[in-house]
Amino acid sequence: MNKRIGMRLWRERYLFLLLLPGLLYFLVYRYLPMAGNIIAFQDFSAFRGFWHSEWVGFKHFAKIFEDQEVVRVIWNTLYLSFLQILFAFPVSIVLAVMLNEVRNKVFKNIVQSIVYLPHFLSWVVVIGIVTTFLKSDGIVNQLLGALFGMEAIPFLQDSSWFMPLIVLEVIWKESGWGTIIFLAALAGVNPSLYEAAVVDGANRWKQIWHITLPAIRSTIVILLILRLGSVLDVGFEQIFLMLNPLNMDVGNVLDTYVYFKGIEQSDFSFATAVGLFKSLVGLVLIVGANRLAKRFGEEGVF
Repeated sequence: MNKRIGMRLWRERYLFLLLLPGLLYFLVYRYLPMAGNIIAFQDFSAFRGFWHSEWVGFKHFAKIFEDQEVVRVIWNTLYLSFLQILFAFPVSIVLAVMLNEVRNKVFKNIVQSIVYLPHFLSWVVVIGIVTTFLKSDGIVNQLLGALFGMEAIPFLQDSSWFMPLIVLEVIWKESGWGTIIFLAALAGVNPSLYEAAVVDGANRWKQIWHITLPAIRSTIVILLILRLGSVLDVGFEQIFLMLNPLNMDVGNVLDTYVYFKGIEQSDFSFATAVGLFKSLVGLVLIVGANRLAKRFGEEGVF
């Protein structure tokens, strides 16, 4: 058996060489750094190092549930993630269905290129655009004042606007890119199904409901499962760039909290414990969602 495996490895050695860079990437940047999670169980000191720092067990994990600030940060993270799943996730589905209904290929390609474009902008550029448009003397407030006589709205300072702005930014930037997978799934639908539906008298809405949406149902379930796995990961860069002292109470999420604790306050052990807790919650959610999907007859992720 071992000889057979060795012969196959040698015969397909060039294919495995192509895999080597990707494997090295995950090994060096994904798996080896996981050894650093040991400091979540220590009172880590950079001067004493990994092996000589005091071992404290689950002390920092217990502090997660004792610290009211952590509870508030977890609530902010869950609430923002729920809003993104509720409003941003379906937009890609709707957009893919709409693009699938376009019959003019030139127009369809132009629209696809336009909606894909924001994905290639960095969050620094996106937040810069938002700040320029929504600041007190920005173009949005100028238009509201000129057209409706309204006073300037403090979009960037009022904490009640923080969550809606984050969700709208995600929709604008990522919805077009998210349609790629759904359009790929729709490309595999047999056109004869639509032809048969037309013969049976089905209009476009019924064709969408009975053919298009069922064709991408399994894809929707898989992507939703993967999204639930990262429910505590709402994006560091976007949130960090939108934060200011006036919206910190609703805008501080786990990713930014770990940064403030670990980098600015040098509380490495507690920050690592919070990050590890976030990963464990994601693992539990993705396994649970996958089992639930299989119970309802879907394939799931694994």
